[in-house]
Amino acid sequence: MKKVKQVFAIILVLTLLFGSSHLQHIEVAAVIENNLLTNGGFETDFYQDASWQVSEVNWDNITINATGEDSVEGHAVNYWVKDTATEEESFTISQVVSSLPAGSYQLSVRSMGGSKNEAGEVALFAGSNKADPVATTGWGNWETNSLTFEVTEDTKDLKVGATISGKPNAWGNLDNFQLVSIDEQTPQPVPADIFVERVEGIAKDFIKGVDVSSILSLEQSGVTFYNEKGQKQDIFTTLAESGVNYVRVRVWNNPYDAEGNGYGGGNNDLDKAIEIGKRATANGMKLLVDFHYSDFWADPAKQQAPKAWQGLSLEDKKQALYQYTKDSLQAILNQGIDIGMVQVGNETNGGIAGEDDWTHMSALFNEGSRAIREIDPNILIALHFTNPETTGRYANIAQTLAENEVDYDVFASSYYPFWHGSLENLTNVLKHVADTYDKQVMVAETSYTYTEEDGDGHGNTAPKDSGQTLNYPISVQGQANALRDVFEAVVNVGEAGIGVFYWEPAWLPVGDPDHIDIESNQALWEKYGSGWATSYAAEYDPEDAGEWYGGSAVDNQALFDFYGKPLPSLNVFKYLDTGAISERQIDQIDDISLSYHLGEEITLPSTVTVLYNDGSEEAIEVSWDQEALEKAKAGGEGSYTITGTIDGGLTVQAYLTIQSKNYVQNPSFEDADTSMWNLTFANGLPPHASIKENKSNSKTGNYSLDFWSDSNIDFKIEQTVTGLEPGYYRLSMSLQGGDAEDAEMFLFASTSERNYRVNTAVDGWVNWKTPIMEEILVTDGSLTIGASITAEPGAWGTIDDFQLQKIADYQQTIDTTALNELIEKAKKVKKRDVTVASFQALQKAIKQAEVSIATITTDKELKQALAELENAIRALEEASTEPVPEDQEKITDSERESEIEEKEMNRDQEGFVHTSEEREKALPNTATNQYNLMVIGFLLLLLGFTSYFYNQRKNKIKA
Repeated sequence: MKKVKQVFAIILVLTLLFGSSHLQHIEVAAVIENNLLTNGGFETDFYQDASWQVSEVNWDNITINATGEDSVEGHAVNYWVKDTATEEESFTISQVVSSLPAGSYQLSVRSMGGSKNEAGEVALFAGSNKADPVATTGWGNWETNSLTFEVTEDTKDLKVGATISGKPNAWGNLDNFQLVSIDEQTPQPVPADIFVERVEGIAKDFIKGVDVSSILSLEQSGVTFYNEKGQKQDIFTTLAESGVNYVRVRVWNNPYDAEGNGYGGGNNDLDKAIEIGKRATANGMKLLVDFHYSDFWADPAKQQAPKAWQGLSLEDKKQALYQYTKDSLQAILNQGIDIGMVQVGNETNGGIAGEDDWTHMSALFNEGSRAIREIDPNILIALHFTNPETTGRYANIAQTLAENEVDYDVFASSYYPFWHGSLENLTNVLKHVADTYDKQVMVAETSYTYTEEDGDGHGNTAPKDSGQTLNYPISVQGQANALRDVFEAVVNVGEAGIGVFYWEPAWLPVGDPDHIDIESNQALWEKYGSGWATSYAAEYDPEDAGEWYGGSAVDNQALFDFYGKPLPSLNVFKYLDTGAISERQIDQIDDISLSYHLGEEITLPSTVTVLYNDGSEEAIEVSWDQEALEKAKAGGEGSYTITGTIDGGLTVQAYLTIQSKNYVQNPSFEDADTSMWNLTFANGLPPHASIKENKSNSKTGNYSLDFWSDSNIDFKIEQTVTGLEPGYYRLSMSLQGGDAEDAEMFLFASTSERNYRVNTAVDGWVNWKTPIMEEILVTDGSLTIGASITAEPGAWGTIDDFQLQKIADYQQTIDTTALNELIEKAKKVKKRDVTVASFQALQKAIKQAEVSIATITTDKELKQALAELENAIRALEEASTEPVPEDQEKITDSERESEIEEKEMNRDQEGFVHTSEEREKALPNTATNQYNLMVIGFLLLLLGFTSYFYNQRKNKIKA
């Protein structure tokens, strides 16, 4: 049984680590004070404490694991119908409630598990009351099943629970069983301009805070704030009316240069903190004092000591920090300000006041805590960190703080939805700190954008095209949903979750947002410090502020519009307790992105998804700009934007990408057939990568190659692509993940002649990396592509979207030396040595080979030309040496002369000089023997006559 528990513990960790960590409204197990069940969250092993009973089960075919160990991910029951089962199996998990008064009740459970044939079906029951079975829908898709029933009279020993059934290989998790009375009146949602779902279980004293540290500089720059009626009003009054009960203010030691010029960001020294604190207290709000222990911004990237502390030893710095904290708090309290909490450092992930060693950091933390305790032991002490999405970060930090005996009350986290992972993960990591170290937890900073517009000419931090996860509409309703859900995530921690602060909800443009004047705005930012940094900050922070000083980077994340009027989302703070409803209307139309390859038929969908402000979705018919679509089709490779229109005139965009053909089969693992992929693991390692369905972890589609292991990771995924045309190819893939600092990851390609490789890495959830290899030369039609991942235990990630595209043709250089040599050899064949027919065939082959040399582009063509000429040479027939029969056709003089000319031409080409003897031998030899005798006789007769006449003439002369 112990081994079974270990197996399911691993499944649970994997499930919570990778599963659906991006859903917006997932509920997380929380301790509800009025839950009538024991161990409803399965925080202890029910096999040991008998809090739950499992019955009607065939243990040979079902495994059930009760998780009682502490873990970052929480606790749940895991079940699995073994794949050896031959039919559907079921079991019942139940608890007997000893006494239940008459009234109305609701039994509920959170359920998650496999989908389709691997789904578990959960049917709740309470006595004779039964709910219909509800099937699980996939890994990470937590859903709440509920059963409402009446008890007409006081009842004893009521059995409640669930019956779970499933086919072989079905699996799932159960968590947060609750039985609650619903007789108490539930607050009704109030009419409003937005929808807000009530946060169940939120405490009356839950912190609903804002950080408005820049407010005084903004007001000095001429920014005016209004109430909902459009009347000018102190912003602190407006905040209080909206349900805000806490104000956070940052404090820098000395944010000025020697001439008194402020560094910007509100120029937040102690005096400004006191003024902000007075106004907060006057409006019934508590103050959180956020000491940065720096002269300007302190965050994970920079933790500079104040100018006055630079060069101090650790002991002197400890004393300076202690004294500064104590004196500052006393000065604030002397003004009658209600300080509820003090933050010792800001986002101190790896440093504070210039110290980055955790022993030194812990010593400084404790000096700040000592000063606070001495001033007022009732003031809460908070330590502030960020990047909760990084696996193990908060657990390690909390453990280090405990080991160094750091005194604090609240573990605070930044959480920006577009950077910091899922809300479920946020709840889990904060709950681990709270449960393990008995600390309170909260979110010290959060925000979300309501518009893509910029109001002051200085760029904003969000939205961005990459590196951000925008799970909510960019709208006022989307902003309200994002803020509400962060509150719920902290509430779901349990009693230890104490609050949430919205960061800079009023950092508005200082000039006219309708007619942005950068120079005018810059002058105000420089004079009053109402931008995030001034040029004067360069002396203290040359690399960041000195380079990028300017205005507000969050004016589009404010809870006020650009003109100072509150947005409906500001009222989320008061709607958290009751909920709010509004008129249903379209909030966002989802633009679509499509990718096609050249030659594929391009079609746009007939409907688009419309998101309403109540959270519902609907598919609506759309009419696309056909002219623009046809132009895109004719334009070929490239990116295009096609506009669509729905009823009512609202528009939507289709972002169309046309690219060259992708030669990788099943490149994003969407097809069921994955046989073309070969996944191998290093010797001795168990499988730790597989193709899984998880849309949130996939670049496109629903599937990707998922990897994680608590032991070493070393695997390779590859595919051999064949039938490629000779040419140059580009290869790429997409990769995301984390906890792989000392990893070796690379994309590779191999041909018969060369291996290619490009290294890559991962640096966070959905921070997709796309390594690319260019100029891969393929000449033989075959290429093996893939990825290799080697990492230490705990690394995780997914691989998706392999792309192999041809980018250029390849003109192969063919060496025709062999063919030239063979042609020369063929030309040396003598016609008299071979038959006429074979000689003529050879001449024809020679001429064809000479033509081919100019057109050959492949080895195949060269081999063919060589073969044809070689065949002609081999086909030569030796000429006969016997007398030519009279009945055979005689060789004509012209043929003989042609042979002589050819011979002489060949000899000239070979560099020979003809002698007279050779020329005589070259005379025609076409007469018969009789003809030759007649010629000789004629010559002798001519010689006789000549001799006779010569002698007669000679005698006459003598006479």
